[in-house]
Order: sequence, then C-alpha cells, then structure tokens
Amino acid sequence: MRGFDGALHVVLFMPILLWSILMVEAGIGVNWGTLSSHRLSPSVVVDLLRENKIGKVKLFDADPNALRALMGSGIEVMVGIPNEMLGTLSSSAAVADLWVSQNVSRYAVKGGVNIRYIAVGNEPFLSNYQGQYQSFVLPAMVNLQQSLAKVNLAGYVKLVVPCNADAYESSLPSQGSFRPELTQIMTQIVSFLNSNGSPFIVNIYPFLSLYQSSDFPQDYAFFDGSSHPVVDGSNIYYNAFDGNFDTLVAALNKIGYGQMPIVIGEVGWPTDGAVSANLSAARAFNQGLINHVLSNKGTPLRPGVPPMDIYLFSLLDEEQKSILPGNFERHWGIFSFDGQAKYPLNLGLGNGMLKNAKDVQYLPSRWCVANPSRDLDRASNHIKLACSMADCTTLLYGGSCNTIGMKGNISYAFNSYYQLQKQDARSCDFDGLGMVTFLDPSIGDCHFLVGVSDSNCGFGCGILCGLWIMILWVVIYLRIFDSL
Repeated sequence: MRGFDGALHVVLFMPILLWSILMVEAGIGVNWGTLSSHRLSPSVVVDLLRENKIGKVKLFDADPNALRALMGSGIEVMVGIPNEMLGTLSSSAAVADLWVSQNVSRYAVKGGVNIRYIAVGNEPFLSNYQGQYQSFVLPAMVNLQQSLAKVNLAGYVKLVVPCNADAYESSLPSQGSFRPELTQIMTQIVSFLNSNGSPFIVNIYPFLSLYQSSDFPQDYAFFDGSSHPVVDGSNIYYNAFDGNFDTLVAALNKIGYGQMPIVIGEVGWPTDGAVSANLSAARAFNQGLINHVLSNKGTPLRPGVPPMDIYLFSLLDEEQKSILPGNFERHWGIFSFDGQAKYPLNLGLGNGMLKNAKDVQYLPSRWCVANPSRDLDRASNHIKLACSMADCTTLLYGGSCNTIGMKGNISYAFNSYYQLQKQDARSCDFDGLGMVTFLDPSIGDCHFLVGVSDSNCGFGCGILCGLWIMILWVVIYLRIFDSL
C-alpha cells in the first residue's frame, strides 16, 4: 500500500507518543497467500503486482522464493511469522536473532526487499484458539525488537500484530471494548506498538457477518447505503465496515489510545462457495470499499481520517485452504489462481481496471472427464477420493458449478484431480471411468480449469516447504537449547 501514486495525505493530531502530528499515506495493498497446488511462479506474481501498480503486499510467512522475487521491486512488504513459531521466539533471544538474520536483514540491502512490517502471528487472539498463543505474543515482540535493533533496522521495520475483529465487542460502535480476558494484554501490546511507531492491524470481514447470520441486513454489508442503519447516539452507520472500525476505535480509546493509527490487514469478499459469494457481490463490495477509503471521508468517530492502509484479501485464490469456516475460503482472490482478473476492479492506483498476469505457463489444453461409454454408477467412491485431495467446493450448495448435473459433477471432480496431479495420465483412469479430452468441458459459468506449470514448485510444495521450515526451526531451537 505504500507505492500509491495519488495517495491521500491526512494530518492526525495525536496526544500519544510518536504519533503526534503524523502525516500518512492511505493506500491499497493485497495479501499474497500461497496455499495452492497451482502456484504461479513468484516472479510472475511480482510482475502482476507491478503491472497493477500495487505497491504494498502482505505475506503470511517469509517465503524465500517470494522474497527473492520481490528484490528490487520497490514494493513495500509485510512478512509474517506463523503462530506456531511464537512460543519459540518468545523464549529465546537467539532464535529471534536468527529469524531476523535469515528473513529480514539478509534482504535489507541495496536493491533488496523493502520490508516495512513484521506480522507477529496471525490473529493470535482469535477466540477459537482459547488463549493458546496469548502469552507468547508480547515476549516474542520484545525479543524481535531487540533483534532488529542489533542490525540497525528497528527504526525502519515495524512489528505489528494482525488481530481478528473478535478481539473487541459491543452492540454499538461507541461502546466498543476489548474482550475482558484481552484487556490487559491488549493494553500492553498497544503501548508497545505506540512506543515503537507501529499501527494497530485488524482484519474486518462484513461478508462473514452476513454469512453467519440470517438476520444480518444484506445492504448493510455494502457501501451503497442501508435501509437498516445502526443509530448510535448522534452517529448513524450505513455500512458494517464503518461500524466495525469505530468499535475498534472506541475500544482503543478505552485503554488510552483512541488516536492509534489503524491498518486493515485483511478485508474482502469471496466469489464462490456460498450463496452470497459471487462475482457481482465481490465486485460491489471491493469497489465500494476502495472508493469509500479513498474518498477520505473517514468514519463517524474518525471523520476525515481513513485507515492508514488496507490490504485486500486476497490477491489469488488458494484451493488448499481449510474449508472449516466455509467452502468460500478457497475463493477470496481478486484474481483466479492463474492471475486472471475475475471481474473489473479499479484499485484507485491510477492504473484503470485490473490487468491480467502475463507469461503464465499453463499445462497443455486437455481435461479429464467422465467416459460417456461407461456405467458411471460406480463413480461415487472415485469422486470422494478426487475431492478429498482436489478442490470441488464449486460443486456444493451456493457454488458456481452446483447445477451442472451428476455427469458434470463427476467430470469436474475427475478433472480437478487430474490437474492437481499435473495431468499425469494415470490420474485420469478411475478404473476406466475417466477419459482425456481436448475439448473444453466448461459449462456456462462453471469453468473446468487447466493447471499451471511451475518449474519452481511441484505438487504440494507449499505444504512440504512449510513442514520442512517447521522441522528446521525445531532443530535450530534444540541446538541453541543444548548450547546454553
């Protein structure tokens, strides 16, 4: 979000340390997730960012392939530390030193990566975690801050903690407060953020409010006004984003940091996997959000002061994400997995509508479908196997392929598995029920994909890479512990 050409300049008058009379640039960035078996080459993704003048990107780890591709791009980067690493980082300054050395300072060279933020965990206070990571966050931040200071980066690279909006609560925005069990730790963390010049990062998802409650007014989730506004004293809220944002503002105010700058770490709308998740709704929400933020209107509790930055969730679809929250989890991208824009969207960066990725290396144009000459009554077990590994969420209720019929369902499942296996001929056998075709079997809005060929990344490399990283950290920690 920092490469924004026509950025808005907002003067914030703040009585708290380091934030008095601060000028910030509001901008639009994206989250770049990699939980996909159809991964574009990192260099193609970086070119996609640059082609669309996206100057800010948020990563969920410190993937060396992504960081190498970002070198020399000038794009401002937020690298992430998975929650599972917080315990180790909180208990060992040596581990923090090593992490900073391997993932930050090695790239902080001339012509390197413009790393501006380190996200310490990802929604570590989520209520579903039941406090699992709560005690690790602040000690990890202290160790990491000291590590940054040792390599003279503490003044440039800022530590942040992306929080889920469930960290605070209220029936009305002006009465917002942090959850009782979080009040003390939040006060300590916000004090730390403030003393080191870092913003508060929150993830806001009006879509989830709509998805989880049949009583939630649909028009309140968008930005065109609502017939069910929330009246809060003299303030009237016509959209859920402003109401949620101001609930956080009120919560921060209650702990003495009401003027703390806020960055939206994740916000977006999925395009598939639920009744309310479709292309038109996603375009309406994201375009409305961008226009709203760049209008500089702010919110009732912060008039004229929009969020410092917003990071859209997300850049690309990730078909290996968990679907426990819902089938829509694999369809948040403003681009499909292969970097093709799903719908017209103007990011407000002086570049018009989204531009597609270039030089994408696809697998050959062939698909695996149900063999029409075979009895398909035996296909159910094969479908289960295929969909247990490949993504079939568009076939389910609310999905774009939900109405293509039984034979279409079988073909879709077979093809998804076939592409997942990089078109290995054996993966289209299914005991003779499958066959390879060179005619695109897509039906209406139901698109049968062709995978991408990535020489840097074979099937499942993202998952395997993550496992190897975790193993490496365990080994490093044990060695450091033995040396003490």
